[in-house]
Amino acid sequence: MTRTVQAAESVGCSPERLARIRPIMQSYVDQRGFAGITTMLARHGRVIHFEQVGWQDRENSIPLAADTIFRIYSMTKPVVCTALMTLYEEGRFQLLNPLAKFLPQFGKVRVLTGSAEVDLVRPILVRDLFTHTAGLTYTFLEDSPVCEMYRQAKVMRNPNQSLESVIAELARLPLVHQPGTKWNYSMSIDVLGHLIEVISEKPLQDFLRERLFAPLGMTDTGFAVSHDKRRRIAAMYGHPDIAVSTFSQIMEAWQKGQNNRRDVESTNPSSNTPNFARGGYGLFSTASDYMRFAQMLLNRGTLDGVRIIAPKTVDFMHMNHLPAALIPYDIGLIKFPGYGFGLGSRVLMNVAESGMPGSVGEFGWAGAAKTYYWIDPQDQLIGILLSQYMVCFDLPEKDLQVLTYQAVME
Repeated sequence: MTRTVQAAESVGCSPERLARIRPIMQSYVDQRGFAGITTMLARHGRVIHFEQVGWQDRENSIPLAADTIFRIYSMTKPVVCTALMTLYEEGRFQLLNPLAKFLPQFGKVRVLTGSAEVDLVRPILVRDLFTHTAGLTYTFLEDSPVCEMYRQAKVMRNPNQSLESVIAELARLPLVHQPGTKWNYSMSIDVLGHLIEVISEKPLQDFLRERLFAPLGMTDTGFAVSHDKRRRIAAMYGHPDIAVSTFSQIMEAWQKGQNNRRDVESTNPSSNTPNFARGGYGLFSTASDYMRFAQMLLNRGTLDGVRIIAPKTVDFMHMNHLPAALIPYDIGLIKFPGYGFGLGSRVLMNVAESGMPGSVGEFGWAGAAKTYYWIDPQDQLIGILLSQYMVCFDLPEKDLQVLTYQAVME
């Protein structure tokens, strides 16, 4: 797959209706504080829409380009989960294995209940990490005293800290709930990133490059950006850095209309910092690179003759793995009706409840700086939206989804 845009009619889409996307995205730049937005769509393996509106660097009047590099934050998670599942296919672990089998430091972790710490009812399982049900949390959340413990431990602040040492710090802190009893967005995929390192005996960045980026031709994706490419990095705007702020602080900034240029190098460095590799965030990528990853998943594990993962494994990853009692899940105050959760990605179970057009089985995820993708196997459709607006509560990705499906004619 290349960046060449092909005729929408060839895959049953209306070019006239796809033309509605640009003015809506432009309105986010003109009226809602976005610096710039890139949108990309593919159907049946063909790119049928690829546009940029606005700026890569607003202050220096540098427009967004086709090869602009973005910090994709939590869109790192599906990449890391897919990479780990290649080890699953080799029989290196089972989803029902206790995590402590591989990371013994988690064998003695306890759960904070009220003001007391209690023992685990059952061990953390590897699957609990994929599904955010392990009992871990995030620094920006505020629903448990453990969140403050994470902030005090600065588990997301120091890019010079190795992933191994970050995970050792998490294992020292209590859980917010018993494993398997609640969905709680968390640093669990960071733990899976370190699990990759332990099982493969390779640094995470090397493993991702060997298993995914090199075979898929994702030449602009990694935890750092080479010096000759750094001029292509999109500037960051929006609200306070999610790595050092709480949800309420970010919400307050949004309510006050703050939309400043933000320097996030101290928490998400673009330079080649040897220790900076994380499972839950940290990757840089482009729309074209991420489209190659997404198309591989839509193709059930293969792209351009290269097999990354087996069809049944892709299917298994993107079915709901949550019990009914944990659905719908939520992040802070934001609920996701109609969705369950698979092994690292949301999974659409009820289209009507979601309030959006789509198909049962659609899956994908998003990132803190307003990055988003979805894959619809039933309609053979991929959508990607990339901007750099830190924790924005506007929803251009939902507009893109509506504008995409209204252009599908068959």
